[in-house]
Amino acid sequence: MTDTTDTKDAAKTETETKTVEKSFRGISERLAAHYLTNLGGERVEEDRVVGDDWEATLSSKKVDIGPTLDITEVTLVFEGDAETLDPLIEQFSQKAMRAGG
Repeated sequence: MTDTTDTKDAAKTETETKTVEKSFRGISERLAAHYLTNLGGERVEEDRVVGDDWEATLSSKKVDIGPTLDITEVTLVFEGDAETLDPLIEQFSQKAMRAGG
């Protein structure tokens, strides 16, 4: 029996995978998904966007920020290749910070 493993595939499986959870206030799930698609992802489910070597799962909830005010907090769980994820999260964070106006 011969081993037909492609070395390119073998190297790819050895890359470091990581998971990062980040929360953002003042944006909606819809807007967060839009930003992720602008960064190269494709919305494959209502709460999931997938890109090359990464994926993000979205959820949201209302959080109190005072006795009479609540806002939406969107939480994203990013999973993927560490080298891809770090710049993606940085780019997403910059877009999300501008949204709150």
